[in-house]
Amino acid sequence: MLLGYTKNMKFVDEITLTAIAGDGGNGVVRWNQNRNNPKGGPAGGNGGRGGDVVLRAVRDISLLSRYRGNTVFRAGNGGSGGKSSLYGATGEDVVIDLPVGSIVRVAELDKVYELLEEGEEVVVLKGGRGGLGNEHFKSSRNVRPTEMTGGKSGQKSELEIELKLIADIGLVGFPNAGKTSLLNALTNAQAKVGSYAFTTLDPNLGEFHKYIIADIPGIIEGASKGKGLGYQFLRHISRTKTLIFCISVELDDPVVAYEALLGELRTYDKKMVDAPFLIALTKTDLRTPEEVERSAKVAQKVTPNVLVVSSKDEESRKQFGDDLIRFVRSLE
Repeated sequence: MLLGYTKNMKFVDEITLTAIAGDGGNGVVRWNQNRNNPKGGPAGGNGGRGGDVVLRAVRDISLLSRYRGNTVFRAGNGGSGGKSSLYGATGEDVVIDLPVGSIVRVAELDKVYELLEEGEEVVVLKGGRGGLGNEHFKSSRNVRPTEMTGGKSGQKSELEIELKLIADIGLVGFPNAGKTSLLNALTNAQAKVGSYAFTTLDPNLGEFHKYIIADIPGIIEGASKGKGLGYQFLRHISRTKTLIFCISVELDDPVVAYEALLGELRTYDKKMVDAPFLIALTKTDLRTPEEVERSAKVAQKVTPNVLVVSSKDEESRKQFGDDLIRFVRSLE
């Protein structure tokens, strides 16, 4: 399955983690004693710095679901200073892998980070500084200092994580509009298909000529205000390069359906309606060729980019795929 996601895994796109950077190690009081200097001079080393908390973007949308049973991440503490002016060891960083597209709010620092590129790394919490050993305090007036300082605490915060999938193509439509069947026809997603509304409970993903397609649960009237299953997943098509409005030819007027879908997207995020789009008239096997042609002419009042497809017909699927790839590449 694409990006490490399996269908028996609960999809998680919001989670709160606790992250703790490492504390700095303590400085120490030590003396460099030998036969020529029996009283010895100060030789206590400084403590090591605590480890940082680092976020790293990876292409695996299942990661947040794996963190549900382990929500605390802690970096290593710095080591204490040593004799002979030796510094303590630096604490080990903790690296938290997150899916590409994650938005991370660091509550205690009031900062927000977005991870948009695979392999991108960002330090969100700093480890504490190491304490000072007694050698640091040596001066002409204080030749045998006994002072030392402890290490500083590392930063700590809740990390509020929200995932917005980064897909190239977003499929939107009413429930049972044939989106999932179309996704399966174009890719190897093998997503669940049923003849009833709301078959899609989670976003389905597939790869089409190296472009990622996201199938979002069916949108109903009022979705932008929280109704139905589609609302909680609208975020996952907010970054797509193009949208495909999937409208079944079973509906009398594809323009009315398109405008209803567009209105929900506009209410949710005005920027979404600026994306290039096409209309896919689906389930054409349920209507006569003449009826399909009439629906296509009506849809062309909205855009010249109208395609027709029956997921049950191989020739139709192939033609749709060819037309779609030409359209997507024309946008680059």
